[in-house]
Amino acid sequence: MPLLVTPALPAGILGTREQPHLPVRPGLTLRPWHDGDAPVVRAAFDCPAIQRWHALRLDDEAEARAWTAQWVGRWRAETAASWAIVDDDDRPVGQVGLRQVSLVEASADVSYWVLPAARGRGIAAAALRALTRWSFAAGLHRLAVEHSTGNAASCRVATRSGFTPEGVVRGSVRHADGWHDMHLHARLRTDEAVR
Repeated sequence: MPLLVTPALPAGILGTREQPHLPVRPGLTLRPWHDGDAPVVRAAFDCPAIQRWHALRLDDEAEARAWTAQWVGRWRAETAASWAIVDDDDRPVGQVGLRQVSLVEASADVSYWVLPAARGRGIAAAALRALTRWSFAAGLHRLAVEHSTGNAASCRVATRSGFTPEGVVRGSVRHADGWHDMHLHARLRTDEAVR
């Protein structure tokens, strides 16, 4: 069925290029995932604090390798992207990514997590700000963060990264402990510049 408007972004704007490495701050970079990251990914998905807010678990390193490998195809298809947040030694300390990328609407949802040993240092917020700057420079118009209303840490990350609270979506996501109300935040490319 034909659209009444042309897509806000042309096909190929992301997927025809290599996924970039993005500077975050001294000592932190965003880079694409690779097979060697599987043990860290497995450990992350074994973390009870990460499991509490996600509906996915990984049972072995093969599943963790499949998780890291999927992102190449999703980047090329321009449907999603994920970056490892790495330290100076190229060790992943977390993840930040784009989900449900829509070239028609020039929008995406954002996700992030940080390993327990790296928490409390502003890493998630710094990574989210770096991803936001890059996303808007690439042409996206709107980025959204949705997190459980019970996840105060995620709310702080979104707020510190300039994402405006827009409201609560009631009973919209099912976690292992039941249905969660989700807090919605968003940033527009036209909002105040991301620092």
